[in-house]
Amino acid sequence: MTVQDPSQDGTVRRGEFAELHRRVAGAGLLRRRPLYYACRGAALVAALAGLLVCFVALGASWWQLGLAPLFALLFGQLALLGHDVAHRAVFADRRTTDLVGIVLGNLVVGMSYGWWVDDHNRHHAHPNRVGHDPAADSLLFIRTAEQARQTKGLRRFVARHQAELFFPLLSLQALGLLVATGVTLVRGTVRHPFLERTLTGLHYALAAALTAVVLTPLQALAFTVLFGALLGVYLGCVFAPNHKGMPLTGPDAEPADFLRRQVLPSRNLRAGRLVHTLFGGLGHQIEHHLFPTMPAAALRPASHLVRAYCAEVGVPYAETGLTACFREILRDLRTAGRSTPAGSGVAAAAAAAR
Repeated sequence: MTVQDPSQDGTVRRGEFAELHRRVAGAGLLRRRPLYYACRGAALVAALAGLLVCFVALGASWWQLGLAPLFALLFGQLALLGHDVAHRAVFADRRTTDLVGIVLGNLVVGMSYGWWVDDHNRHHAHPNRVGHDPAADSLLFIRTAEQARQTKGLRRFVARHQAELFFPLLSLQALGLLVATGVTLVRGTVRHPFLERTLTGLHYALAAALTAVVLTPLQALAFTVLFGALLGVYLGCVFAPNHKGMPLTGPDAEPADFLRRQVLPSRNLRAGRLVHTLFGGLGHQIEHHLFPTMPAAALRPASHLVRAYCAEVGVPYAETGLTACFREILRDLRTAGRSTPAGSGVAAAAAAAR
């Protein structure tokens, strides 16, 4: 159930990627770093315990809404830690990886680990390939003229204005994860359905009991909505820069070699350590896609080797600042949105409002 690493297949360690892999492995950047992850995990658990103590101590107060952004940030960081666990960057054996991943995903974060692994495997196998990469066929955003033509009603209106609605739409990401988790666990389409159902149910039972005991019903509703919206925006802002606004591949296109298939549709962030910490290391998306099992702490030094090697073999290496990155994303969304047929979507939205 762990996220697969295509580079572990000897058939793809050929030519240019084989040489890059040799250089990166020779630099010791593929070895696991248990102390790093032990410290990171301990810090997050301590922060969660501290926030829960503050939550209970504050009681039925509207000041609790001030804690919602901190909880959203913390749960986003826990989800990013689960991402590294699923990629086997933390543990070598699959059973430990899956057990810790399910505990982190289902019990702590409240998201189906099995569903996410399946979705993420397909993304890593074909990044930005329409019809193969789930992220390229998002329900929230359209990326191609063909996707634009397929929209109808209110969905068409939203797609046409998706650049302007980008951040509000990101607030729905956490709700989307909750729906996907619910559907997956009802259907039982994961390797450990009983364990995932039990731990997910326990997560939401404990969350509901805690908010019901500490807060008034209205405060609980406001806190939950704010927390969910901020968590969605946070996770959306972490994952959107990775591939949105980068070249898409058609569903029937001839697959490129592994190096180009992973580098060309990916974008790195040119930023300081604080931003990369907030992004869980995923601001070095190119290196993560080339070496999915690489610990987050090794991605930054690996980027120097990968950037130089891409220049050596003539492969474009996309890297931009955070602000410029979101400008590129919004420009791409605006272009795609304008290809949406006008008229019917506006009328549908007006009818829905009435």
